[in-house]
Amino acid sequence: MLSAIQHIDIFILNLIQNNLHSPFMDKLMPAITFLGNGGAIWVIIALLLVVSKKHRVTGIMVIGALIICLIIGNFTLKPIIARARPCWVNTNIQLLVSSPRDYSFPSGHTMSSFAVATVLFLRNRRYGLWALLLAALISFSRLYLYVHYPSDVAAGLVLGVAASCLSLKAIPAIINSSVKIQKTRR
Repeated sequence: MLSAIQHIDIFILNLIQNNLHSPFMDKLMPAITFLGNGGAIWVIIALLLVVSKKHRVTGIMVIGALIICLIIGNFTLKPIIARARPCWVNTNIQLLVSSPRDYSFPSGHTMSSFAVATVLFLRNRRYGLWALLLAALISFSRLYLYVHYPSDVAAGLVLGVAASCLSLKAIPAIINSSVKIQKTRR
């Protein structure tokens, strides 16, 4: 089963490498992937939401989803699974970005992007659609740049959506319980 997934992963990566590269895309994809580095664009969005009283709860949900992604992806799955990145395996591909130092599975860029985009979509469809489009572009950039396998990206998408659902459930419960505790102290 894993061998079949690996063959499909390599087939898709080679398809992208052999058919979609162009000078324009070679400039665009590193810029798009840069937005997802360290979840930067999503952290900025979360902070902007938190400072707005109207959107503060959504911002806290976004932060919660990002923290869940960090714990599940970077601190747990990546070191346990320790999957080599495609650019480490096939060194013949000239990278357009620096080779990442952490492991490949799951894609952290994809996980954080879809976690935030899902929270935004479920809280505000109009902004959420734009966030989903950006999440998809960031995810594709990881394949284009040859730093993730398609199965890393697929797992990142699923885990990101799961993290957002957990945050959407947990944050209101935490807020409600803290309000109850504050009321009982008075």
